[in-house]
Formats: sequence, C-alpha cells, structure tokens
Amino acid sequence: MKLQIVGVGMGNPDTLTRQAERAIAQSDCLIGAQRMLEAFKDFAAARFASCSPTEILEHLRRHPEYRTATVLMSGDVGFYSGAKGLCSLIEREASGEFEVVRIPGVSSVQYFCALLQTSWDDAKLLSLHGRKQDLLGAVMTYPKVFLLTGGENTPRAVCGRLTEWGLGDVRIWVGEWLSYPDEAVIQGSARELAERDFAPLSVMLMCNPLAQTPPPTHGLPDGTFLRGGAPMTKSEVRAVSIAQLRLHRGDVVWDVGAGTGSVCCEIARVLPDGAVYAVERDAEALELLRQNRQRMSLYNLHIAAGEAPGALETLPTPDAVFIGGSGGGMAEIIACILKKNSAARIVANAITLETVAEVLDSFRRFALPHQEVLQLTSARAHTAGNKHMMMGQNPIWILSGGGRPDDAG
Repeated sequence: MKLQIVGVGMGNPDTLTRQAERAIAQSDCLIGAQRMLEAFKDFAAARFASCSPTEILEHLRRHPEYRTATVLMSGDVGFYSGAKGLCSLIEREASGEFEVVRIPGVSSVQYFCALLQTSWDDAKLLSLHGRKQDLLGAVMTYPKVFLLTGGENTPRAVCGRLTEWGLGDVRIWVGEWLSYPDEAVIQGSARELAERDFAPLSVMLMCNPLAQTPPPTHGLPDGTFLRGGAPMTKSEVRAVSIAQLRLHRGDVVWDVGAGTGSVCCEIARVLPDGAVYAVERDAEALELLRQNRQRMSLYNLHIAAGEAPGALETLPTPDAVFIGGSGGGMAEIIACILKKNSAARIVANAITLETVAEVLDSFRRFALPHQEVLQLTSARAHTAGNKHMMMGQNPIWILSGGGRPDDAG
C-alpha cells in the first residue's frame, strides 16, 4: 500500500500545493482530524477521522484493499507535525508494509510571517502544543520567537507568564484561524494581551528588542555587581566553583547563601534555558540581589528569602547546588538536597578548617560519589609607586561531590 503523508497548510484548500492536491485526488482513503476531512469533502475517497498513529496503523491494516491512503497533516510534515510520530511507529512496527511518501505543505510560520511581511529565518521556532519547551529562555535570548500554542498554553496564558517574568513589554502578534474567512491578527504588548482570550489554535510572534545572546562562558568582573556590605564570592573562586558544578543545558540550580548574587547571576547568564534559585536570609543582601538581577535582566533567576534548609523545601528539584554559606547547617542542607535529587551535584566553599571538616563529614555520611577537594590561592597586583606588588588573597577550599555519572572527575 502506498501511504502518503500530506501537509495541507492551514487547512484551507487554497493553501494546498499542486503536488498535495494531486496526491489527495489519487487517494482511496483520507485520514486526519475531522476539521481537515471536512475541508476536503469534495474529494471522492473513504474517510477515517483520527490523529492517533496507533489508530491510523490499525485502520490501514484492516483495509488492505486500499492502493493509496493519504494522511492529512496540518501545516508542513516537517514542522512540529504528527508525521514524525506516525513514521516512527510504521518504521518500528510495520517496516516494509507501506511505501511511505511525505509531501510538504505551507507551515504556519511561513504563512503568518508572510502575512506580517517579515522574515522567519531569524526566528526561534517553538511549540507548546502538547509539548514542554523553554519559552522564557527563548524570549530572553532571541529577538524574534515564533510559537505554536495549544491546550492550557493559550496566548493569554503565555502573555500572562511573560508579564509575571518581567517581560510585559515584549511585542506580540497573535494569528487566529489562519487562512480561513475569519482570520484575524491581534497585536499588542504581552501585558495588554494577557487580558483577552483568543481562538484555541493560534500562533504567536514575539519580538523582544532587549534580548541578549548568552555568553559562551561565565566570567564577569567583580565590579559588575553591587556589593554593599554583603559577602561576595570573588571572580577567581567564582570561576572555579561554577566549573565544578559541571552544568548542563536546562539545569535547575540552587545557590544557597547567595549573598549579593555573584554566583547565581553568573549561572543565570550562561543558562538562559535553565532556572536558578537564590536562597538568602539577610535583608541587605536580598535587596542587593534583587538589584543585581534587575540590572542584568535575569528573568530566570528566582529569589527565595529565608534560611536553609527550611527555605529549600518548596523549591523545585535541583540538578546542581552551590553552597556559599550554610549558617552551621551543612548536613541538614545536604540531606534536603539529596532528598530532592540523590544525583544532584553539590559544590561548597569554605574559608575555615572547621567548615572544611563539616563539609567532608557530610559528604562521607551521605556517601557522595565523585568527591573532590581543591584549595585555591590567588594573588592580585597592587601598585606601589611605579611598581606592582602581589597581594595574596585568603585561601579557599572548593569541595564538590555527587552528580550524574558523566560528572566524574
């Protein structure tokens, strides 16, 4: 049996390619969502309404008399299409039973951007229609983002989320019922559009002129941060400590005892698709932390005011944790981390021998794998007349352990 998987564009037959039209005309059976079958009711063929790959395969096997069957897919078969799931199922369970042909169509991103008279080759393409993707990271780092909505991820909900994250001024264009007679384009800021409803299957184009490309690595100078009287992890120690976290894209990271936020701000900059949680109990440090976050537009940095380990209980499960200060509760903090994720990577800084002993004792007690102990001593040059003298900084211990198998040193 020949199985044609045809991209039908927005659903309006006017957006069909000539190739797709010929393929549909030659079909013994048309399969697809009910709304798409209704759009092609003038074509003489049997009908089967389903979007389920399993149901489609079962139907085809029940009807070996079909010479050519066609599955109608909205948009293009290569752009967030059900064609991927159907072809994977056929390859896995029905290899050799069908001659599969994919026929492209006009995708929603092509159609909508043409309607708006803008390009789409410079846009980040996302779908929240039955998927989880990093919307915040995309809007933070790409000036132009195209989004397929669906389910609970309506344009209203998306705009509400952007507004909550501090991105309420992002410009939004929403396309409803593309290619149909009641097609509509609504534009406004995320803040404005968070107050209205839209059609269930809509698309969005989001433009953020303040988007910033993430740096290839961390490495901000200390003078970047507002400090006041709060403690701050210096640049040399920060660089090594973050490296020891062995971060992965999309990680959830905790910074316990965040101080002014030098570590968590650095991490948030290089992990725009991750989420960083700064835990701090001191009122002055919290205010400086908020100011540093705002100055760097770090919308993926979340501040948790309170003392660990109590303040950690409601945080999402971490992949990596930096402990800059424990207030004497190191064992309890590590126990809380491992209860959330036994494979979390933990890095702790210590400036006293007592804290080193406390950390190592906790690492041994919880049998953390991949343990490492590193002592870092650095010196900075100071001028004395026309000479430079090296002034040694206090030595610091960087202790690390735990993590995924590929975190082994």
